[in-house]
Amino acid sequence: MKNKKLPPGKAVRDKIPKIIRNSGKECRIETLSEPLFYEAMKEKLTEEVGEYLSEPCPEELADIIEVVYRLAESEGITKEELEEIRLKKREIRGGFEKNIFLLNNKPDI
Repeated sequence: MKNKKLPPGKAVRDKIPKIIRNSGKECRIETLSEPLFYEAMKEKLTEEVGEYLSEPCPEELADIIEVVYRLAESEGITKEELEEIRLKKREIRGGFEKNIFLLNNKPDI
C-alpha cells in the first residue's frame, strides 16, 4: 500500500456517522478499499493504545480489542484463530501473570 495515501480523517466504528448526524451535526465519510482501510486501522490501533495509556479504563481496552479483531480479519484470521494463536503462544512462552521484568534489553530468545 505505497501508492495511495489515506485521506484526512480517521477510521471510526460503523455507527458513528449516524450518531453524529442524529446529534444535528454533519459529517462526511468515504468508504475505503480493504488495503487502505487496513492502513487506517493500524493508525487507529496507535490512537486507541495512546488513549488507553492516557486514561486506562475497560472501555479503552475494549476499543483496542475491537481494532485488533478488525486487523486480524483483514489478514484473513478469525477471532477463534487469533485466540488459538494466543493460547499456543501462552503455552510455549507463558503469560504475564508472574510480573516478570527482563533487565537486559537484548536477550537471545
